[in-house]
Amino acid sequence: MGLTYCVCTSASSLCNACFGSTAAGTTGRKRSVLLLTMTVAFALLFQYYIAPNVITHKGWWNMYTSTPGVGKRMYNSWVDGCDVYKDEHDLYSRCVGNSGVYRPTCLSAFFFVVSAIAARFRPALNREAWPAKYGIFIVLLLGAMFVPNHPLFNGIFLVSARIGAMVFVIIQQIILIDVAYNWNESWVERCNEADRIEYGSGVWWLRAIIAMCVVMYGASLTGIVLLYHFFSGCPENNAVTTLTLLGIVAITAIQLSGTEGSLLTSSVISAYSTYLAYSLVSKNPNGQCNPQLGTNDAMGIVIGLLLTAISLAWTAFSWTAEGRLNVESAQTTKSVAPSTDGTRRRRDPNGLDLDVPFLDPEDQPTSGFVAEADEDVDTEDEARQNGADLWKLNVVLVFISCWIAMMLTGWGMIQGVSGKEGEEEHTAANPTVGRVNMAMIGISQWMALIMYAWTLLAPRIFPDRDFS
Repeated sequence: MGLTYCVCTSASSLCNACFGSTAAGTTGRKRSVLLLTMTVAFALLFQYYIAPNVITHKGWWNMYTSTPGVGKRMYNSWVDGCDVYKDEHDLYSRCVGNSGVYRPTCLSAFFFVVSAIAARFRPALNREAWPAKYGIFIVLLLGAMFVPNHPLFNGIFLVSARIGAMVFVIIQQIILIDVAYNWNESWVERCNEADRIEYGSGVWWLRAIIAMCVVMYGASLTGIVLLYHFFSGCPENNAVTTLTLLGIVAITAIQLSGTEGSLLTSSVISAYSTYLAYSLVSKNPNGQCNPQLGTNDAMGIVIGLLLTAISLAWTAFSWTAEGRLNVESAQTTKSVAPSTDGTRRRRDPNGLDLDVPFLDPEDQPTSGFVAEADEDVDTEDEARQNGADLWKLNVVLVFISCWIAMMLTGWGMIQGVSGKEGEEEHTAANPTVGRVNMAMIGISQWMALIMYAWTLLAPRIFPDRDFS
């Protein structure tokens, strides 16, 4: 009995350490991210393992056929609406695979919609009853395997997911630009802090910034050269690569011509634009333009999921920081000046204490700001203020669920590809190949370039406005 108690206590502590506590004042963000991660895993499992076995009736399928009515019901549900492609095996497989992706992503989007509504009226619900939430999600997912594709998945959710993914495309570009700016600001601040402790020691942070700029621009220019070498089979690819190069040159010139922005931020946006250019031309369904046609783009999926994870992590971090700073009356900051007698004393906010000499870091007395908690603030009220905007995070998770569905299925498009001689054939192993996916990637690329350029030009065009 004692051993059981110890095991359960250890498991509970481990879960709290990894996925966050459910105590008052917490938000449940880590558990939300875990559920989204489970969604991605199930989507990939359904697309690349379960869907092919549904078609071929091999592997685990024998387990379902052993139960009367279960195998037939599931088969009919997954191939619903895909009969029009039955004469073309590749398109048929792609249709069934897409339907597998829609099931977990649709449930994930629905889950976060409900969570957003609940958190809007009672933020504490976002951190409570997660074992039950996970259990309900798994049960609904098992049930969704027997729900026909039409009209829920191939109809209602497909249209909704396209709209939600378009919204996330905009959000993701803003987030990545924000990440690039904050990266530069963080390292510059570290440089300043190091110089305050020992003058000249901060130069290593400046050198690190320069090194990262060289790496980013080097990777970007190398990528441009490789795109010209391997994807120069047709004018449209050359146009994409050339416009990308011009865009990189343009934003770098704008940034260097003024005091706004930073070279590190410009290099990050340049490297990101080059990656999007590669993603765009690698999705070309014309075999004359795309030497990678017919291969599974695992790297593209991994990088896409990685960028989505960065966007998700930064969204949660930014919300947490903003929520912590916006808590009214929760903390008050008071300036503290060093004293020669080893005690803290109040500092005149309108003047400087010139009686204290500059000392070596080891001998320097304590100084800075002391945060004093207001004891009159109720813990429950503070937690409610911290979680007041939790519903916004759940809305972002809805858009991410839609984006994952569209990223893994090429925006839900099912079409053939053009062979080496221009004739239509259906041999693409990559389900993300297609004109629609190319268009959305191109929009993402130029949206990032234009928005970053606007952050550089806006302070010059409107000097009387505060853009900080």
